[in-house]
Amino acid sequence: MKRSFFSFLLMAFLATGVALPVAAEKADRDKPMNAEADALRYDDLKQTSVFTGNVIITKGTTIIRGAQVDVSQDPEGYQLAVATAAPGKLAYYRKKRDGVDEYIEGEGERIEYDSRADLVKFIGRAVVRRFKGATLSDETSGALIVYDNNTDVFTVDAGAKNASAANPGGRVRAMLSPRGTVPATTAPPPSGPAPVLRPSTRLGTIKAPKAP
Repeated sequence: MKRSFFSFLLMAFLATGVALPVAAEKADRDKPMNAEADALRYDDLKQTSVFTGNVIITKGTTIIRGAQVDVSQDPEGYQLAVATAAPGKLAYYRKKRDGVDEYIEGEGERIEYDSRADLVKFIGRAVVRRFKGATLSDETSGALIVYDNNTDVFTVDAGAKNASAANPGGRVRAMLSPRGTVPATTAPPPSGPAPVLRPSTRLGTIKAPKAP
């Protein structure tokens, strides 16, 4: 019975957009945003920053990486971060789930993170994975993935842009593990030392690194 249920669920994933329940660290939205990059252009009047070159953004357990990240901040202190990847590459997102040793990890040509709505979008060649510890448990891919921390649901939509030689129709694809068991696939260890980031409560206090 368990096998047939998950087979039916997987078929539903392959046929259309999907919605899956997850739970992320709720406290992240109230944490300061930290940034590290090769260069920064900051506009104090508009409260906007453009980070370029190997950008790393952290906010609590949330990590965002990309070739460029545009950050804007509203008068109430909420931030909108838009990460774009270098040509041929993907921007990266990772976040811990609330109360368990599980992580949500995603990639896309463009990633949009809205701290006010507590919403993240993966756009173009989007992939989202759930890890239990260091072990891969679930993986979905599509043209657009929207992850909503408020409702603990993410949705996946197909699209022609997601087409490839292995998936010419560009359909949504998913690998789902029954709860309590996970396949023997582990996440690759992070490459290089962890970045040292300085916390900041305002965008205006973030400084670009000086050239050597």
